[in-house]
Amino acid sequence: MPEPTIDPPAAVRIAVQLPGVSTADLASELDELARLVKTLGLETTAVLTQRRSSLAAAAVLGKGKLKELARLTGGTGVVPSGAAARKSKARDRDEESPSEAEASDDLDPEDEASPGEGDGPSVAPVLRRATLVVVDHEITPSQARNLERATGVQVLDRAGVIVEIFHRHARSREARLQVELARLSYVAPRLRETGGGGDRQRGGIGGRGAGESEVELDRRKIRDRMAELREELAAVQREQQTRRTHRREQLRVALVGYTNAGKSSLMRALTGSEVLVADKLFATLDTTVRALQPEVRPRVLVSDTVGFIKKLPHELVASFRSTLDEALEASLLLYVVDAADPMHREQLATTRSVLAEIGASEVPGRLLLNKADRLSGEQRAALKAEYPEALLLSAMSPGDVATLRESIIAFFETSMVEAELLVPYGKQGLLGRVHEETHVLSEQYDQQGARLRVRAQPAGLERLQLLLAS
Repeated sequence: MPEPTIDPPAAVRIAVQLPGVSTADLASELDELARLVKTLGLETTAVLTQRRSSLAAAAVLGKGKLKELARLTGGTGVVPSGAAARKSKARDRDEESPSEAEASDDLDPEDEASPGEGDGPSVAPVLRRATLVVVDHEITPSQARNLERATGVQVLDRAGVIVEIFHRHARSREARLQVELARLSYVAPRLRETGGGGDRQRGGIGGRGAGESEVELDRRKIRDRMAELREELAAVQREQQTRRTHRREQLRVALVGYTNAGKSSLMRALTGSEVLVADKLFATLDTTVRALQPEVRPRVLVSDTVGFIKKLPHELVASFRSTLDEALEASLLLYVVDAADPMHREQLATTRSVLAEIGASEVPGRLLLNKADRLSGEQRAALKAEYPEALLLSAMSPGDVATLRESIIAFFETSMVEAELLVPYGKQGLLGRVHEETHVLSEQYDQQGARLRVRAQPAGLERLQLLLAS
């Protein structure tokens, strides 16, 4: 007897169409949010949008839309006011500014509109109730709490969804430490009292002190844990820095780009490595470094980096700074773009913006328009006209990958110089290093030793000459 299928948890996506945001841009952002929600293992059962001049200070949406949202979740659709709200605000006043707290009781003028007035398109809901509301904006802790009170379900903003995905996908020790630090930075200001504890004090180390509330105790524990994480992360990053220092003398290429643009597929095609390839956002969080295959001399290393996304939480940018340093220290950046995505221009702009933020915008780069196999002939021609210097390719095409490989090799060969090296018989142990770090054109032996005609990077050649002369 077949086992019954279990439906994934249901979620409602909501967004406010602000002035200057076109309907197409809003639809694109909501589509991306849907993919983020799907990556979390949730199913979107409804979408609610509303046109407003700004997010409602109390609960993001106006009163009419808030009630419509509550019908999908089983909530009341009303943000508590009066004594209950004042008690909540007094308890949470250290989480938000006075203006934010007062806004939860004030009536937004735009809330006076009828439920349908000024609203964008909504997707008709299915019959089962949603258990999560996902907001396509970064919202304040008070807005999140008010939404939860009105809907009766958990609320995550866009940043919270991304942080949760990172938490689930982190594999290496460094990535797990980075994600936990970012997650605690996100959670700390959103803590609230759970009740049941009163103001009783607890003795012992780490216990609650006089006058310290439960939420203050939790915040103190979070601060202590974040301090521990920073120390652990600093130790791991020192190890990573040592590895990068050893690789600094080698030629390095970094694949950078928007999440799910196909970086890992190109990494696998270029290096033959078994890196994870999945049609999911942020499938890769750990930096992988492998040699270009078939190998060339001098050897070229290729690294696959974490993908970028619009509205990437600052906590994650800060936490993954050491991972992004792979891009900063690369000799060549390959900007991978999903050419089949209608929003590829905005995605490329996001990638360049994040790289500029970490100071990597000055590193030489090459634009790769990936997933060309999904384009029509007209689309290919239009892209070639728009990006004449870009390489249009598909990671699934061996011919395209071979062309990319030759392009990488040609980039490094333009800066190589030719020279002759004499390796005395007393230093034959250096022959292997010469073959490793240069492209040997010819090799002859005479009474003095081995004479090699080589092509190499100037810095690498200088290091070898110093070793041979010492």
